[in-house]
Amino acid sequence: MVKKWLNISKLAALVEGEWQGEEDVAVCALADIDEASEGQLAYLGRSQNIEAALTTGASALIISRDCTKPQLPVIIVDDPVLAAAVIHNHLLEKEFVAIGVHEQAVVGNDCTIPAEVSIGPMAVLGERVKLGKRVLISSGAVIGDDVRIGCDVKIYPNATILDRSVLGDRVVIHSGTVVGSDGFGYAHDQKGRPVKRPQVGYVQIDDDVEIGANSCIDRATFGRTWIKQGVKIDNLVHVSHNVEIGEYSIMAAQCGVAGSTVLGTGVVMGGHVAVSGHLKIGDRVTMAGRSGVASDQESGVVVAGFPAFAHRKWLRASAVFQKLPEMVKEIREIRKRMQEITEKIDNKRQQD
Repeated sequence: MVKKWLNISKLAALVEGEWQGEEDVAVCALADIDEASEGQLAYLGRSQNIEAALTTGASALIISRDCTKPQLPVIIVDDPVLAAAVIHNHLLEKEFVAIGVHEQAVVGNDCTIPAEVSIGPMAVLGERVKLGKRVLISSGAVIGDDVRIGCDVKIYPNATILDRSVLGDRVVIHSGTVVGSDGFGYAHDQKGRPVKRPQVGYVQIDDDVEIGANSCIDRATFGRTWIKQGVKIDNLVHVSHNVEIGEYSIMAAQCGVAGSTVLGTGVVMGGHVAVSGHLKIGDRVTMAGRSGVASDQESGVVVAGFPAFAHRKWLRASAVFQKLPEMVKEIREIRKRMQEITEKIDNKRQQD
């Protein structure tokens, strides 16, 4: 891969930072501060000591405004981690190369495919699929009938986008993920046997959504399952039928949201969080890892535990939980002493 060399002062302008140092310094990559070498840029996070800058081999650093300035060219910003992410993406940015439709790909009837696409070998497109420009569909990916995909979308190997799903622009679907699988809905007959309810809805994924590997987004029973703009979903996540995930929400690995629950804007779910069905989760709610959320949550709250409740109360409860063995021992000793005192009182009364 041809390296992209960029002048540091231009990178500083990209993140609205202040550049201090030689004007002609250029870098081709961003690296960890402990492993960076000449020609690379590194950043000093807030938790890292300035001592790390004394031994780094980087040509320049990204630092915060309140950081002691090392003897290196620096980009000074409010948030070094954010600036590093923006610059790193810019350095890794590659121009889209349209290879067209590979001869070993399978394309159904009445598909709309622009010239600017890359469809890999063994990819399968169903009937009436509509693709935008600069779409990448990797080897082994399967696109169902009547799927609509926007521009600049990346679908990685062995991902599956099932019938009638709708993807916006700049969506990224990682390997093994299934979009549009059947929702999990059953009625029961008089003998308690489950009878499948047909799942005839679809999945809508808005612009700038990224879904990690081996996740499952179920289509709706009726209507749509809706992943709104800017949502980021980790690996091994399950979103059930008719769920709505609000704009810019984040779901860490192994989360699950049951059917018809609505999440507001900017919700954050730690790893292994479970959310019950038919709930309303407000904007900017944060759920700590391994929480079990079984009730509606107001906007802005932070919850933890199983069942989940206010995070600060959960921390206090957790501290008490650790002391339960000692507390039980103390209670038993108190009960024993109380019993002894009671017996002495009873004996004294009998004697009197």
